[in-house]
Amino acid sequence: MKKFFGLFLFLYLIWLLLSGHYSLLFMALGFISCLGGVFLAHKMGLVDEEGIPAQLVPAIFRYIPWLSGTIIRSNIDVAMRILNPRLPISPEVIRVPATQRTSPGRVLYANSITLTPGTLSLELTNSDIEVHALSLQATKELQSGDMGKRVASLET
Repeated sequence: MKKFFGLFLFLYLIWLLLSGHYSLLFMALGFISCLGGVFLAHKMGLVDEEGIPAQLVPAIFRYIPWLSGTIIRSNIDVAMRILNPRLPISPEVIRVPATQRTSPGRVLYANSITLTPGTLSLELTNSDIEVHALSLQATKELQSGDMGKRVASLET
């Protein structure tokens, strides 16, 4: 029950922060929604030790700004390639190793690749991710493994 209420409280606080509605009616509806969601997750057996991964909070606060910077740089790169015909567009399909230990870690890595303009995750397996990259620069950045290492560090 402790995990149930902890997850409920966490979700309700997130709902309050993101909704911006603080009238009694909206707060009550948010309370009921969060309670219902956690109740259904509990009935499905999804509320477990990883229900509130508090150990990830510091790492997430480092990863999200880094990913945001990467997305912004990639946006600028893709826009420059569109606006300047002299910049090469050399689409390529590559495989990058997915060294993350867990399935959620590999999914986060694949989603981070897809969020970055100029790259798209095509297929995710237990050992690698097939990626379509728009340019040689995007290919080199993915093959450097920096993003994969950062995602893997979230799993510890």
